[in-house]
Amino acid sequence: MTETTISPDAPLYIVLNAGSGAAEKDERRAAIEEVLTAAGRRFHLHLVEDGGELDDAAIAHAGKACANGGILVAAGGDGTINAVARQAVQHGCPFAALPQGTFNYFGRTHGISEDLTEAVQGMLAATVRHVQIGSVNGRIFLVNASIGLYPKLLEERESDKKQYGRSRVVAFLSALKTIFLPHRRLRLTLEAEDRTLQLRTHTLFVGNNRLQMEQVGLTDQAPDVADGELAAVAPKPAGKLGMLGIVLNGALGRLGDTGDVVTFGFRRMTVRTPFYGRRRIKAAVDGEVLTLSTPLHFEALDGRLRLLVPPSSPPETLP
Repeated sequence: MTETTISPDAPLYIVLNAGSGAAEKDERRAAIEEVLTAAGRRFHLHLVEDGGELDDAAIAHAGKACANGGILVAAGGDGTINAVARQAVQHGCPFAALPQGTFNYFGRTHGISEDLTEAVQGMLAATVRHVQIGSVNGRIFLVNASIGLYPKLLEERESDKKQYGRSRVVAFLSALKTIFLPHRRLRLTLEAEDRTLQLRTHTLFVGNNRLQMEQVGLTDQAPDVADGELAAVAPKPAGKLGMLGIVLNGALGRLGDTGDVVTFGFRRMTVRTPFYGRRRIKAAVDGEVLTLSTPLHFEALDGRLRLLVPPSSPPETLP
């Protein structure tokens, strides 16, 4: 995995998601500006008040970063980081992340602090590491992509967070609630290099984050994730109580010991579903729920993202 240095004078083009409240927004903005101003670093900070403007802001600032030898920066949760990183990949400019979400798997994997002031300070001393991303039908993901129950779970989780606040406890309780809502099983054909699988499952999860895989207990699959391969994870068919057991074992880091899931690594995979008159399917990509056309084509793209990592972060070392 290659690393390169970057000019200490490169301007920073920062896209900051406003977050859930005015106080939080002002606090985050002040923290970023204070560190950069004290360091004498050139920067342009764009505050996104409306989530619908995020893509346009990312495109505009990626263009400026590319034209001026700068760095594109995302400050927000995994969805914000994905949207801005997507433009960094498409424009070919270096990218930095200031993680401010609930789980922050991407930032934690690469040693980026969840404390905003520390993250900005680390960014100023960072080197560029070429890291792997995943792709589904041309749409990149940094952490994971999925179909089936998981997108529904994310929709319910966002609704619950707006009502009860953003925390990992709220996210977990929301997942338990979603399991007991009505949902259908998927019939899938997976074609991945040397294998073809026919399976029925409630959800298909494709991971690009070693830390997330290890935390749910899939330690045997974790070493190859983000090192040339993606990981496919599909729970075996189960009733509501069985699914509850799978979620609880995942939360306790014991999913790999149960035999309740099908898992394997791959570089490229095509996922086919019976049409039944429909050729589109709901998917979750780094926490964003969208609709994709079938069949789905997954691919591991090695070294495509030029990520700034703090000097204390060895390649792919987990906290």
